[in-house]
Amino acid sequence: MLVLTRKKNESIMIGDEIEITVLAVEGEQIKLGIQAPKQIDIHRKEVYVSIQEENSEASKTEVQLLSNLTSFLNKKS
Repeated sequence: MLVLTRKKNESIMIGDEIEITVLAVEGEQIKLGIQAPKQIDIHRKEVYVSIQEENSEASKTEVQLLSNLTSFLNKKS
């Protein structure tokens, strides 16, 4: 993990296209501004983890549905 120290209105660059700027420091919280291309998804980590879990569950459901459909069609034959 890279650890950097930044002050209000200072930025870091990730590659050539992503800029993260410290907008404010309020107690134990900081506000960040992120400039990135529209095709890059940006989420808080807890939201990202939730999306990944939901996608994993959805893919399991799809596999189970396909399996059930295959079994049903095989019984019909």
